[in-house]
Amino acid sequence: MLNTVAFVSLGCDKNLVDSEHMLGLLHKDGFTLISEEQSADVLVVNTCCFIEEAKNESIEQILEVAQYKQTGKCKVLIVTGCMAQRYKEEILEEMPEVDAVIGTTSYDKIAHIARSIIGKTSPKTYFEDINKIHIEDMPRILTTSGHFAYIKIAEGCDNLCTYCIIPSLRGKYRSRPMDKIIYEVSGLAKDGVSEIILVAQDTTMYGVDIGTTLAKLLAKLAKIEGIEWIRILYCYPENITDELIAEIKVNSKVCKYLDMPIQHSSDRVLKRMNRKSNNNLLRETIAKLRADIPNITLRTTLIVGFPEETEEDFANLVDFVEEVKFDHLGVFTYSQEEGTPAAKMANQIDEDTKLERKDIIMNIQYDIASNIASKKVGEIFKVLIESKITGEDVYIGRTYQDAPDVDANVFIEYTGELITGDYVDVKIIHAQKYDLIGEIYEYCK
Repeated sequence: MLNTVAFVSLGCDKNLVDSEHMLGLLHKDGFTLISEEQSADVLVVNTCCFIEEAKNESIEQILEVAQYKQTGKCKVLIVTGCMAQRYKEEILEEMPEVDAVIGTTSYDKIAHIARSIIGKTSPKTYFEDINKIHIEDMPRILTTSGHFAYIKIAEGCDNLCTYCIIPSLRGKYRSRPMDKIIYEVSGLAKDGVSEIILVAQDTTMYGVDIGTTLAKLLAKLAKIEGIEWIRILYCYPENITDELIAEIKVNSKVCKYLDMPIQHSSDRVLKRMNRKSNNNLLRETIAKLRADIPNITLRTTLIVGFPEETEEDFANLVDFVEEVKFDHLGVFTYSQEEGTPAAKMANQIDEDTKLERKDIIMNIQYDIASNIASKKVGEIFKVLIESKITGEDVYIGRTYQDAPDVDANVFIEYTGELITGDYVDVKIIHAQKYDLIGEIYEYCK
C-alpha cells in the first residue's frame, strides 16, 4: 500500500499554514509523514509565485522531486499553492510527471486527491471559487518546532496593488470568525505553543467584513492561558488605528513589535503602486507609534526599481530610510509580473539599476541595524529559546524584537540545560552585525 508522503513547502508563512493543514489531513487519512523525499510514495510541492524568483524556485523544486519517479519510490506527485493556481495548464502540459494540480482553495481535499490518484480514479485538476470561505477545524501538524505557530486570520486581499498578483490567486479579503481563531489558538496553547504570529495579506484589515477589529481580536487572544507572546505581521500603515495602537500599548502579551510593509516613501511611486499611504502619513504613523509605545520595534519591506522610479524618487527613499531608522528592513527588487497593471507600465527599470539601488539601501540599513544592536549591550531581555548548536554549549533564541527566520538571534553560551520553548532573562554582553551574544541572567519559565 502506498502510504508515505513527503512535503515541500515554499513561499510565505501564510502558505506554510496551508502546508501544515495539508500535513494534518494526510496524517489523519493514514499517511505516514517522512522527510526523505526519495523514500516517499507521495510527494507534494506547495508552490509560490509572488515574484519571478519565487516562481523559478517552485519550478526547480517540482523538477527536482519529479526525478524521484525514476530514482526513488515516488508514484504520486501533486502540486499545490499559488503557482498551481496561476499556471495549472502550463504545469500539466510541460511537466507530465505531475499527477494533479490543486488550487489555493482546494487544499482541504489533499488526502482525498492523493487516494484517488493512487486508485487511478482522479482527474488532474482541483479548483474551486477563489473567494471560498476559509475551511475551519482542520487538523494541523506544526513544522515550527512546536513553541510558536503562525495563525492565518484572513485570506485574500482587496488592496489591488499594481505590482501584486495575489488577489487573482487568493481572492477577496475574507476574515476568519473570531471564535474560530480563538478556538484554534486555545488548542495550540494546550499543545505547548506559547508564541502566536498573526498573518494575513493585510492583518490591519481584519474584521472589516465581519464587524470587528484586530484590536478586539488581540484582547481576546491575550486571555488564552499558555500564550506568552502575540506578534503581528503585515500591518498596512494606513489602517493602523488609534484603537490598535492603544491595544498594543496596554496588552502585556502583545509584542511591542510591528511589521509594517510600506514598499516606498515617494508619493509618486506609492500612487503608481496604488498604495493608500503617502510620505506624510507614513511619518505621522511611525512617530505616533514611537511616541505612544517607546519600546516598539518596527520592521518594514521596500520595493526598489518600480517602473519610472526616478533618481529623485530613490533619493526620497534613501532620505526616508536614513531618517526613520527602522529596526529591521528588507528590500525586494521590483519583479515585472505578468497579469499585473505595473507589468504594462512604461519605463521599466533595468536589473542592474534595481540591484544597485537595493545594495545602497541595504548598506544604509546595515549601519543603522549595527548601531541599534550595539546599544542593546548591557540590557536584559526575555528570550525565547529556539534551539542548541550541535556539539556546542551554545543556545539560540529570540527577543520580542525579533520574528523567526527574518530577524536577529541571541546566542547564549550555557553549560546547563535549556529546553526549546523556555523563556529566560538574558543579559546582552556583545553585539555582532545583527545578532546578539548574551549570558543567562534568570529563568523566566
